[in-house]
Formats: sequence, C-alpha cells, structure tokens
Amino acid sequence: MRRRDFIGFAGGAAAWPFAAGAEKLTLPVIGFLNGASYDKSAYLVSAFHQGLNETGFVEARNVAFEYRSAEGQYDRLPALAADLVRRQVNVIAATGTPAGLPAKGATTDIPIVFVTGSDPVQQGLVSNLSRPEANITGATTLAVELGQKRLELLREVFPLASLIAALVNPKGPNLVPLLSDLETAARIVRLQLRILHASTEQDLETVFPQIVQVGASALIIGVDTFF
Repeated sequence: MRRRDFIGFAGGAAAWPFAAGAEKLTLPVIGFLNGASYDKSAYLVSAFHQGLNETGFVEARNVAFEYRSAEGQYDRLPALAADLVRRQVNVIAATGTPAGLPAKGATTDIPIVFVTGSDPVQQGLVSNLSRPEANITGATTLAVELGQKRLELLREVFPLASLIAALVNPKGPNLVPLLSDLETAARIVRLQLRILHASTEQDLETVFPQIVQVGASALIIGVDTFF
C-alpha cells in the first residue's frame, strides 16, 4: 500500500467494532486504534470505507480489519495496542496522538501510520518531520498551533467580550502545548481565559453550566480526540 493512500484514508476514520470471518486468516489485516468513543462516529466510519473503496481496498474482499476503541479512556490504549500486535496485524492506523504513542510503544516492527492535530516531533511520535524514523509515519494538521487564530476570530464575533472559556482534556497528551498556546494567544488579543476540564462524558454534564456561571461570552474547545 502506498504511503500517500494510507494516510489519506486514515485521516477520516474512527473506530468501529467488527466481527471478522474466516477471510481474516488470509487477507492482510489493518489494525485501527482510536481513543474516542465509536458509538457516535458512524459518519466517520462511512467516510473511512469510502476512502478505502476509492483506492481499491474493500473490506472482506481484499482487506480485513481489527478495530479497537478506548471509548475516551486513554489509559486503555496501551493494552489495546498490545492486543493488535499480538494478533499480528499487517499495519496499524492510529487516530490522534493518544493512540499514536501507545502504538509506537507496542511495536518496532509493524508499520504505523498516525494522524494528529499536534506537532508530532514535540509529542514524541517522530524525531523529524521530513524523515520519520523506524516503523512510524503520518500526517498532522498542526491544529494545536491555531489557538491564537481561533481566539482572534472569537474577538471579531464578540468584540466586547472580556472572558472566554476553554475546554481541555486534563488527561490528553496535547494539554501542555495547548494551554501554552491558548494562554499566549489570550494575552495577545487581551482576553481573560477560564480553563475548564473534562475527560469523561459525565464531566461534560457539569462543564456547560460552569460556562454560564463564570460569565464567559464564548467557548473554545481544545484539540483532543475525546472532544
């Protein structure tokens, strides 16, 4: 499989359960590792399969899959990655830094392709952007670096706003660079920033009332697979 093709379909994918049949013994197997919940990701799964079909890869015809989802519980990802390695998949597609790092830690032999919104060098996925080493490569949107632009847009929409809430995942690997970028950006555009935390769906139930309570004019959502 060409690197460009693989990165293309990995970018729009989410995890989904799959009960493989006998063809799994003979077809090449892609292990898909995702940190987010898959029960709300049907449209992404559809796009994933569409991208595969366009490049000639049809599930159960010439390729099989092992999907693993951590359901938003990132501490499950190392075990899920290790399970894919034990099943001897041919390649691992990892969505997001939370999945990419455990996949990298689980194998030095099975090829890994990641998609992330962070700087993959800063996060430790690769040591060089132009020449990824060993068995791992991928693509990044550098979305974490866009904090200033997002706050600038909020300033334009709400010119009289003084306080903006920012929702972040305290367990996410992007937390430190994300907070640094947001706090720097807030000083530049002269906005107060109230940081709110959520790492489970239950946390979200309490976060949104807090936005009202603190008097925030708008909410900016951190780059994280959970969200």
